[in-house]
Amino acid sequence: MPATPVIVTRPAREAARWVGELRTAGIAAIALPLIAIEPLDDPQPLRAAWQRLADYDALMFVSAAAVEHFFGDRSPAPAALRQRFWATGPGTCGALQQAGVPVSVIDAPSAAADQFDSETLWELVQTQVRPGVRVLIVRGSDASGQPSGRDWLARQVVAAGGACDAVAAYRRLAPPLDAAQRQLAAEGASGRALWLFSSSEAIANLCHALPATNWQSARAITTHARIAEAARSAGFGTVRIAAPGLAALVASIESLA
Repeated sequence: MPATPVIVTRPAREAARWVGELRTAGIAAIALPLIAIEPLDDPQPLRAAWQRLADYDALMFVSAAAVEHFFGDRSPAPAALRQRFWATGPGTCGALQQAGVPVSVIDAPSAAADQFDSETLWELVQTQVRPGVRVLIVRGSDASGQPSGRDWLARQVVAAGGACDAVAAYRRLAPPLDAAQRQLAAEGASGRALWLFSSSEAIANLCHALPATNWQSARAITTHARIAEAARSAGFGTVRIAAPGLAALVASIESLA
């Protein structure tokens, strides 16, 4: 097992799963969640979206958390099953199936895809969009409750003649760091631990929590070029990009550990 620990920065539940998989693969992984997933303060917009589901031809979910908070204790309404359900990756696809959505109406990148993002998903679903088609994007919100995140896919839908709305199903917050977490972050800043980032937001939250930290000695593995650019902009000295699959992550980690 590599002596250098790997700091997994995904939200708590996803971080726990990643840590377990990495440890099984022989990697000394430890969780430091840098994004907190919380329920909405005001669920009324989400309730309203449920009431008008029949207006949409497709529902796009940005993450497994979006699926879980969108459905909650509910199962898909019969009217919704005429629609397509778009997922950004295997985790989101699995959450949809667990929520009761048949795999036959789900569009998602293959588990072997190089990236799980809006661009890869769009390659699969763009033929579904034509003038008059309406798409609902289910995503997280910022601290104020407003839907937040990239609007790249929404722009593609509109450019193809469709219409696109967004609704927040949960809040994404910057969690406070306790003393032990700050010590772990210090080890990562010094290069004694490797960072694993799958979100630019996690990098922003880390830098906001530790504004005086010099990240020049820090080493990071990221799962997308956009995230790598965010790490470099934050001052991380060594940044590598790896495909989000376990084998690719392990290979990249072992090359730096």
